[in-house]
Amino acid sequence: MPNTKHRYPQYGLRIPKETMNKLKYIAEYNGRSANKEIEQLILKHIREWESKHGTISLDS
Repeated sequence: MPNTKHRYPQYGLRIPKETMNKLKYIAEYNGRSANKEIEQLILKHIREWESKHGTISLDS
């Protein structure tokens, strides 16, 4: 693995194989990679959470 800094942080995700295969199916249907599909799902979840609870303010 190269010692280069990535533009975005990485996170290892462990999920059941069947779940991953279904995610890949949906991602392909939407014209995305599995990674981008996960990113879109996370962004949707954040929007919904902030809509209910208010904007998350981070000091970073």
